[in-house]
Amino acid sequence: MTAVTLIVANGPGSGHHGDMVSILVRLLDLVVIVFVVRALLSWFPIGFDSPLRPVVDGLHRITEPVLAPIRRVLPPMGGFDLSILIVIIGLSWVVRPVLRGLG
Repeated sequence: MTAVTLIVANGPGSGHHGDMVSILVRLLDLVVIVFVVRALLSWFPIGFDSPLRPVVDGLHRITEPVLAPIRRVLPPMGGFDLSILIVIIGLSWVVRPVLRGLG
């Protein structure tokens, strides 16, 4: 199983509660994808005149409120920003099992 699973199967007759959990899990997958895309784009120099600049700026506006508090707590790691990794691990290993436990 991959860290990002886009399809969540509900058993027959899971009802409304199971559907809501399924939607939340899919939204969680989308959030993880957003953080992965931000991490990948950070490896490439994207100039101010690049057509990708609006995408990068949008990703920063969406993700920075989550990442900034983690960066304040994490000690410096020699130029490596591990805050995105912490968020992805937290979402995948903590939040996802809790959501699935609700379904």
